[in-house]
Amino acid sequence: MLKNNRPALSESEQAAGNGLLDRRLFLTATAAAVGSAAVADHAGAAEALPVEPWMKTPGSPFVPYGQPSKYTSKVARVFASAPGTTGTGASRTPHHLLDGMITPNGLHFERHHSGIPDINPETHRLLIHGLVKRPLVYTLDALMRYPMESRIAFIECAGNSASLYQKEPAQLGVQPIHGLLSCAEWTGVRLATLLEDAGVDPRARWILAEGADASGMSRSVPLEKVMGDALVAIYQNGEPVRPSNGYPMRLLLPGYEGNMNVKWLRRIKLTEGPTMTKDETSKYTMLQNDGKSLQFCFAQEAKSVITRPSPGLTMGAPGLYEITGLAWSGYGRIAKVEVSADGGASWAPAALQEPVLPMAATRFRSPWRWDGGPATLQSRATDDSGYVQPTRSKLIADRGARAIYHFNGIASWAVAQSGEVKHVYA
Repeated sequence: MLKNNRPALSESEQAAGNGLLDRRLFLTATAAAVGSAAVADHAGAAEALPVEPWMKTPGSPFVPYGQPSKYTSKVARVFASAPGTTGTGASRTPHHLLDGMITPNGLHFERHHSGIPDINPETHRLLIHGLVKRPLVYTLDALMRYPMESRIAFIECAGNSASLYQKEPAQLGVQPIHGLLSCAEWTGVRLATLLEDAGVDPRARWILAEGADASGMSRSVPLEKVMGDALVAIYQNGEPVRPSNGYPMRLLLPGYEGNMNVKWLRRIKLTEGPTMTKDETSKYTMLQNDGKSLQFCFAQEAKSVITRPSPGLTMGAPGLYEITGLAWSGYGRIAKVEVSADGGASWAPAALQEPVLPMAATRFRSPWRWDGGPATLQSRATDDSGYVQPTRSKLIADRGARAIYHFNGIASWAVAQSGEVKHVYA
């Protein structure tokens, strides 16, 4: 967080109530003055820098695979397994300790239904069959001979932020509430290319995608989506997909709920209709107040969350801070993010950090002059389809509180005079 004790700002710099400033403040010469104010007070009296111990001896040798600094050990996932299991559950990304739009591979969230399989890539096969002219079987080596393309895309578990359906706000922070979201560069072969090789039967309208884990995780996907932008992903942020994210290959369906991006992909079957697997009937449906369930809710709706300031990151002295967070939408590109410091009474547009890509996480930033008094921070995303992130109360009024999945209502962080930040409902 950028902070200083700069004098009061002019009215022209104000963008919304309770100290929110014009986003252009950080894009002008004023920003340089603001940023330097925090360090310039004692510059004239600064003494020579000491020679630290690490400057007196040679450093550590090369290693085959680089690791983070030991001083960043708190930048780690948190995880929980279902009772009686060791690998069924989820781990969550620490977005409050990260910046930018890309999630490092070692911090990408995980959701496993029966642990991580130890797959030998030499024997793993991908079968394409069903309503095709020529059933085909691909090895990893065979896929590597196809033209590849890369796509930056988020993956979000359908159960991300589910605790906000609860009646009372969970006293948790960004990671345990919103950590089932990550964004990476995925590289692989267009699934449409493989299906064209197999020859699609005109009767085919869906596919069944099946994984090679012990749970046989499988989902039905509309063929239209598959032929549009689906990838058989082999690389994640430039290196082979991690085992926890589907090694040696996974399905990538940009914008669709996480479990449909089937990991450890082993089988694609073309069908006339959905297969109605256990993973799309007993799970991943949304129970309504009338007892009926919504099924096949594919795209993750537009959503945003402020990652700093946030619970667990106590604020210091009053002054200038940067409010920052992530926004994303399974419907397309983020068009706008607005930030409020007064619980939604007024809003200021945030600056969107480039690149702003469809179905990818977008970093937003907004300058805020905290006066040391109470504040309630919120963010609201709008995508290029015109969809606007709803308030929590509107979402629950429309959908009910029993749905579990696809919570995308506005989240609220309350800042106390002490600088403590808490999760609240506003």
